[in-house]
Order: sequence, then structure tokens, then C-alpha cells
Amino acid sequence: MARLLSYLYPITKKIESDINGTLELTWHNGKKHLNSKNANYSYGSLQQILKFGLDKVDLTKVNSVLLLGLGGGSVIETLRKDFNHQKPITAVDIDPVIIDIAKEEFQLSTIDNLHIVCQDAQEFTKSTHKTFDLIIIDLFIDTQVPDQFLEIPFWKQVVALKTSSGVILFNASLETNLGSKLTTVIHFLKSHVFKVAVYEKVNHTNTIILTSSL
Repeated sequence: MARLLSYLYPITKKIESDINGTLELTWHNGKKHLNSKNANYSYGSLQQILKFGLDKVDLTKVNSVLLLGLGGGSVIETLRKDFNHQKPITAVDIDPVIIDIAKEEFQLSTIDNLHIVCQDAQEFTKSTHKTFDLIIIDLFIDTQVPDQFLEIPFWKQVVALKTSSGVILFNASLETNLGSKLTTVIHFLKSHVFKVAVYEKVNHTNTIILTSSL
């Protein structure tokens, strides 16, 4: 019923999270979206932004994916449905409320080859011994990337988890101009013999950073 009514007007349910504040599940034009107070978290503009980046990745060479920042899991839907990519995905999110929403509202519990971990992304990168062919970093609290994910210690850990020919896709910013911390991250990646492509104002908003081995 909510889906049909949403073609007439949006229908929203609010859910409180200690980490992400007030989250909104909204049916609009027959599709369900997950939003924070000021940003789309999943299944709206964010899905198109990450699809833009994935379009530039040769997924035939990707046998394992690490997703840091789950949201509602729209990038997983994009990989599975739009790109028919069925290889294993490990998804990490610090917020158990977000994980419950992803499983119950967006049916992530029914997706094969998906392992969801409730843990701080930085702690996960420190503790895991696995490596991945594609690392997607989509770590926002509302409109901001938390500071620790723009610091070099975190990026050293990320680089250590990448296979020799692997790719990093970073949804880096909602700002139209690159800040000094983000510029430092880009310089660090270039210093590790990566080709770094920076795409600003993707979908008129976000900055996407994509690395590949030289």
C-alpha cells in the first residue's frame, strides 16, 4: 500500500540511531530511500554517484569486494543487479540500526555471498587479514566524512588490504572544492604508485576518487 500511495505523495517513517541521528525511510514514486537529516544514504542520488564510479572499474577482474559504510546497501544492489557481479562482498558498518534497516527494509539478508560486519571501519581495517580486489569507501555521518577517515593512518591500512592489482573507490566529499585533508590523501595515494582519478561534482554534488595500479 505504501508503495502505491508514494506515487501520489512521499511516505516517511523516522528511525532514531545513536550514531546517525534521525534516519528517514521514505517511499517516493514507488521506491524506498534511506536518508539522514541532510543527505541521501541509499537508493537515491548516492546510488547513482557510486554507479558512476563502478562503471569505470573492470569488475571482471574483481573476485572480492570490501564495502566500508553499508547504508541501506544500494551499492550492493547496483553490483548484483546492474553489473551482475556475484562475487563475495564484505560490508562493514558501525551502526547496528543501519544494519537492521538494510536487512529488514532492503532485504540484504537474502543476498548470497554477502558478509555483514558490525564494527568501526578503522578497527576492521586494523584487524582483518584478508585482501580485496575492490575496496569501496562510503563513510559518512550525515553530510560529513569523519576526520579519522581522512587521516593517513587509516589510508595506510586501506592500502595494505588491497590486492596488487586492486582498486579503491572513495566517495570522498559533498564539498565542491577539495579540502586540505582530502588533497593530502590524494598525494599519499599517488606516492604509493597508484594512478588516481578525481571526479568532482558527480551528480552535481560529490567528489569521487578512484585508484588503479600503474
